[in-house]
Amino acid sequence: MTTFPDLSIEGLMAELMALAQISEADPPVVTRIVFSEADMRARSYLKELCNAAGLSIREDAIGNTFARWDGAEPDLAPIGTGSHIDAIPNAGLYDGCVGVLGGLEAIRVLQRMGFKPRRSIELVIFTSEEPTRFGIGCLGSRVMGNALSIEKAHALRDQEGHGLDELRTQAGFTGPLESVPAPFGRFHQFVELHIEQGPYLEEEGLDVGLVTHIAAPASQNILIEGEGGHAGGKLMPGRKDALAAASELILALEAAARSSGAIDTVATVGICEVFPGAVNSIPSRVRLTTDVRDTDRARRDGVLAALEAASKEVSARRGVKVTTEIVNADPPTICDTAILAALEASAIAAGKSYKKMVARAYHDSSFVSCIAPTAMLFIPSRGGVSHRPDEYSSPQWIANGVNVLARTLAILAK
Repeated sequence: MTTFPDLSIEGLMAELMALAQISEADPPVVTRIVFSEADMRARSYLKELCNAAGLSIREDAIGNTFARWDGAEPDLAPIGTGSHIDAIPNAGLYDGCVGVLGGLEAIRVLQRMGFKPRRSIELVIFTSEEPTRFGIGCLGSRVMGNALSIEKAHALRDQEGHGLDELRTQAGFTGPLESVPAPFGRFHQFVELHIEQGPYLEEEGLDVGLVTHIAAPASQNILIEGEGGHAGGKLMPGRKDALAAASELILALEAAARSSGAIDTVATVGICEVFPGAVNSIPSRVRLTTDVRDTDRARRDGVLAALEAASKEVSARRGVKVTTEIVNADPPTICDTAILAALEASAIAAGKSYKKMVARAYHDSSFVSCIAPTAMLFIPSRGGVSHRPDEYSSPQWIANGVNVLARTLAILAK
């Protein structure tokens, strides 16, 4: 591809900034909860841009949006790219959005150079990659990838008790959820552009990262029930302090992750709710929510088993009741070697430095991989910061990613 045209990086950055203004919070904060007014306005803005590029648009019953550039053989399974535009509270403007608007710009680059794809190319805007509203991440891609049952999807509620079916219908997505799951081969291949959300590309001075594996989380709720009482009236030998027991479990989880033998094992207790929460009252009940991730499923599940064993031991020794519930335990993703080869060839052709690396946050690609060969392309994140208003990827970093993505789409669509 010797006549590769210049990217319209100024136009792309203007679109990213315009999208960031569509928020439930004042700039520079970006907050867009799925099916909110801001989410729907952002979707409309993206659809206007896709229409202007001559793409045909289809939406499924959960709100996944597909913008298609027809190829010479439109009956063939398309090449897919894309990401998400919903944002957690107090977020930045790059997470997900670079993959959507960058994917659109990659298509426009190919259009400007007169490229004629054999396979169609579809830009996908996935619904609710963030777990903010329904407590489960990658909702649209999960259902499309058959990784979440329709029965469980129907049962989803937000914190105010509103159901998924109620909210998606109000947003205009009225088809049956049963129509969302796709068969294997829905895409011939799928590649997602994303910010790294880690510091390594920037630290090593590299242009792009080629993702070989996507770590998968297992999320678990733990309820510890002890006995409350007055902080002064209950002597130490007779206590059944739920928070003291919880602290042992937190440390046991950390120890299990640190001793797994692999740097890719990580474990976090992100939520600790203490009842009654008074300074002079012994905690009688504690709820923990844990997150354990690894690129190796057996290794990750070994950490869960160690935590379960610790729960039983602490329960017996301290006289507290410990109840555990697995919320989700998704399989790690191994990225497709053919797509990785195309990404590597594209990076070399574009003169961009790169490394092969692991994605430790999961993404919609994790679940697209259930129905199509999939890989990811990372660009640097300044300081590794993400999910904050100061999240930043420079215009040059974004241009590098779009350049490599466009070249890759051309290879795959031929």
